[in-house]
Amino acid sequence: MNELKEALRNIEQNYKLFLQQQFTFIGALQRTREDARDMIRPVASISQVQSYMDHHCNNSTDRRILNMFLNICNDLSKLCHKLETLHSGNNITNGILERCKLLLSHSNNLSTIRAKYPHDVVNHLSCDEAKNHYGGVVSLIPIVLDCMKEWVTRTEKLPQHLLYEASGGSAISEKRAAQDAPARAAISQKPPSMHLEAQISTSNKDNVQVQGSKHVQKKNINDTENHSGKRKGPWKPPGRHA
Repeated sequence: MNELKEALRNIEQNYKLFLQQQFTFIGALQRTREDARDMIRPVASISQVQSYMDHHCNNSTDRRILNMFLNICNDLSKLCHKLETLHSGNNITNGILERCKLLLSHSNNLSTIRAKYPHDVVNHLSCDEAKNHYGGVVSLIPIVLDCMKEWVTRTEKLPQHLLYEASGGSAISEKRAAQDAPARAAISQKPPSMHLEAQISTSNKDNVQVQGSKHVQKKNINDTENHSGKRKGPWKPPGRHA
């Protein structure tokens, strides 16, 4: 959840930069509409803005601001899908996400939506622009941002066991791991005296076995030499012996 909230804040920051350039955005739409000879119908969908940028944009400033709008819409769409994977949903939160997905659909008609107070994006347009051309397209991003904030607020009030990760069960595994951590810590802190004694005992047995095997090996060598005659008795001077 924290990661998604951070992503939402980043999108908001980008939108604030875009909002400072609203007049540049409207100017870019005006010029591309003129180039497309499409001055009658309103700018009513994301795909329409995409088409203007791809086929009727003749300068880098217009391309930059139109691309900025499209990138923010794309980021919102990706975040919307991430929100779906975080929470199993109830009727209210699912309804909010469905509205976001509908608004961000490239073919959705935006001409009738209007951002209301405290947003003033529509107020910065002339009456003709707001009513007949750009009122919907400038209202899209603030409305979707408000919906996503509402989704986060409502979701945080729901029981935590309803939250889950897209990978499936990882949240439950993490919870169990946290619960088992004290037991694992207690086991790891037990004194290793029993293990040490067992190791010493085993080492002593090994030493006895090694010494015994050396003694047996030496005895076998002596017996072998005596039997083969290679080992002679002490030297005696020649002559008669008692």
